[in-house]
Amino acid sequence: MFAVSLPSWPWDIIRQVAAGRGVRVWPVGGCVRDLLLGRPVHDWDFAVDRDALGLARAVADALGGAFYPLDEERDTGRVVTRREGRRVELDFARLRGPDLESDLRDRDFTINAIAVGPDGELIDPTGGLADLEARRVRAVGPDAFDHDPLRMLRAVRIVAELGLRLEVRTAQWIMERAGQLLRSSPERIRDEFVRILNARSVAYHLHLLDELGLMAPILPDVEALREQAQTPPHRYNVWWHTLMTVDAAENILRRVGAVGGEPETLYADAPDWAWDEVRETLAPFAPALVRHLRRPTIAPRYRRTLLLLAALLHDVGKPLTVTEELKPGASHPVLHFYGHEAAGARRASEWMIGLRFSRAETEAVSAMVRAHLRPSQVAEAPGGVTGRAAYRFFRATGDAGVEVVLLALADHLAIWGPNLQPERWARRRAAAHALLEYFFQRTRGAGTPPPLVNGRDLMRELGLSEGPEVGRLLEAIREAQAAGEVTTREEALALARKLSA
Repeated sequence: MFAVSLPSWPWDIIRQVAAGRGVRVWPVGGCVRDLLLGRPVHDWDFAVDRDALGLARAVADALGGAFYPLDEERDTGRVVTRREGRRVELDFARLRGPDLESDLRDRDFTINAIAVGPDGELIDPTGGLADLEARRVRAVGPDAFDHDPLRMLRAVRIVAELGLRLEVRTAQWIMERAGQLLRSSPERIRDEFVRILNARSVAYHLHLLDELGLMAPILPDVEALREQAQTPPHRYNVWWHTLMTVDAAENILRRVGAVGGEPETLYADAPDWAWDEVRETLAPFAPALVRHLRRPTIAPRYRRTLLLLAALLHDVGKPLTVTEELKPGASHPVLHFYGHEAAGARRASEWMIGLRFSRAETEAVSAMVRAHLRPSQVAEAPGGVTGRAAYRFFRATGDAGVEVVLLALADHLAIWGPNLQPERWARRRAAAHALLEYFFQRTRGAGTPPPLVNGRDLMRELGLSEGPEVGRLLEAIREAQAAGEVTTREEALALARKLSA
C-alpha cells in the first residue's frame, strides 16, 4: 500500500478536533497532489463526512485563525491562518456523494482525485498516482467539463504551473466542448487565465489554448489576428507575431530577474548576441525594474502580468485598421496599419473590462498598447532621447512607460528575429537605456522631476490669478527642467516671467 507522510501541522490538530466532534476528515485534491510532487503546500482541502462548517469553525478556534462560511447550502467553509509568516487557507467541504470514492470520482482530474486516509494510505480510485508519475493531466471523464466548463481552462493552467502534458483523450474532450467555456463567469475565466500568464512558457501555453479552441472564447479577436497578413520587415501573420512578442517579453522579464527560472526562447528567434545585449542594456536598472514589475495590482496579478497582457494585445488593432497600397511596379500591395495602436488601446480596454479587470489595470494596459510604438519613434528622432523627449514620454504614459520600454524591445526582436539590423537595434537599446535612466535615476521613479515651483509661487511672484495660464507655465517649467535648461527655483521663476511677458 502506498503511504503519504502528512506534515504534523496542520494535520495533527485537524485530526484531533475531528475526533472530538465524531466526524471523519480526509486531505484531498491539490494538496495531496503537491505533497506527492514534493512541492510546498500552502493551501489545503479537506473532505468531511458531515458538518464541515462546524469542523472548520472549531479548527479556526484551535489554530487561532479566522473562519469564513463559503457555501452554507453545500456545507463548505474556510479557515485562514498564518504559518511562518505566510497566509494559509484550509478549506473544508462535505462529501459530494454518499462516500469518499463517489466524491473523488466527481472531481476534475485524476491527479486531483486523490485522498489520504487516517493512517497515511493513499486513496486513488481513478489512477491519479500513475498519471502523476507519467507527468500527464487526465480528466476523470468527459462529464467533468460538462459539470464545470472552466475546468477546460484549468487543465491548461495545471499543465503550465506543474510542467505536465495534456493527455490526448482529455484534449479531444476539451476541443469538443471549447465553445462552452463562456458558461463560466468572466471573473473565473480571468483568474485562471492570469495564472497561465504567471507560469512558465507563456507563449507556448497561449498557443496550446488556441489549438484546443479555448483562445477564441477568451479573446475573440484571435481569428482576425491569425488571418491578418503583414508585409516586411514582419515575417508572419499578426497572431504568430503576437506569440513571438509574448515570448520575447517573458524572456526579458527573466533576464532582469523579475521572474524566476533560466531564460528560454521557444518562439522568439532573435540571435543569441541580441539577448546578451538586452541583459547588458537593462542591467543598470535591474533592481529597480524587479521592484517595479513585482508590484501587485490585485494579487496574484502584478505589473509583470500587465506587461504580458499588453504584449498579447499590442497589435489587436491591426485587423481593424488595415489598408492596402499598390506601389507602381510592385506585384503585391503594401499593407499599412495607421492608427492601429489607438484602435488597439480601445479594444484592449473593452476586453479588460469584459473580464472584470480593475480600472487601474485596464488603464495601464490600454496605455501600454497605445504607446508601444513611441520608444521606436523616440529612438529614430534626430539627437536621440533628450530630457524633454523623456519627460513628454512619461507624461503621456505615466509609470506604465516602464513596461512600454520593455514591450518595444520585445516587439522589435519579434519583428526582425534573425534579420536584426545591428545599427537599428543599437538605437532601440540606447533609447531604452535613456528612458529608463530618466525614470529611475533622474526622477526617482516618479516620471517627472521634483517641482522647483508650484502654482502659488507663480501667482505670488508674477501677480497672476488662478487659471489655465498658471498650468501652462508650470508645464513649460517642468519641460525645461527635464531638458536641463533650468535647475533652480530662481531660474524657474525667470523662465516663467519671460514666457508670461
